Amino acid sequence: MDRIILIKPFITDKSYKGEKYSFYTFSVDINCNKTQIKKEIKKLFGFSVKNIRTMINPRKNKSKYTKKGFLYGRTNKLKKATVQFFENQKIDFLNKKEI
Repeated sequence: MDRIILIKPFITDKSYKGEKYSFYTFSVDINCNKTQIKKEIKKLFGFSVKNIRTMINPRKNKSKYTKKGFLYGRTNKLKKATVQFFENQKIDFLNKKEI
């Protein structure tokens, strides 16, 4: 059974500014490595990858105050991959139409 390596792209102001330099940020499987990410990008988009940087965000304790009292919980462990493509390779996640 195939694992899902690329989970979703991050489309935030900070990560989307990298579109000018062909940088894109993806949420990836916590157990995958850079070569697996590179192969998956090549398979999905057909682009050659120039550089990949990965980072793991650890779990954090969170609490909030509600009418019923304090609620405690934890966030999930998350792995992000910042992928840089060669020039003139762009992914349009928002499907903007040029007029």
